[in-house]
Amino acid sequence: MIFTLYWIQRDMRDSRLTFLFESSFRGFMDSCDTRTRAYKNGKTFDQCKEIAEKISSNLAKKINDLGEVSWTEILEVSEHDELVYKLTLKYLRRDGFNIGDWKMPKVTKTT
Repeated sequence: MIFTLYWIQRDMRDSRLTFLFESSFRGFMDSCDTRTRAYKNGKTFDQCKEIAEKISSNLAKKINDLGEVSWTEILEVSEHDELVYKLTLKYLRRDGFNIGDWKMPKVTKTT
């Protein structure tokens, strides 16, 4: 697909339009739409978000019962899918849990 842009200047004194130049370019519409791109195992971003929401709600119950969950356990539950893992941590933080850091790689209840 080729797109053509025309650059026009308006003279403010007498409101005439003056043609400056024409610019043609090919193709940004031929690239993948990021909203429908397949991630690991052919899942879309929206599907990954739904999976992460389910995992985070299940883990929230477990954290409330046991007091903490390790990052390794979250990685295993997310089946080593990096996007689902990161979204799960994001949703746990959103829900008020302390997701830890590299010194303390576990998710705990905030006090």
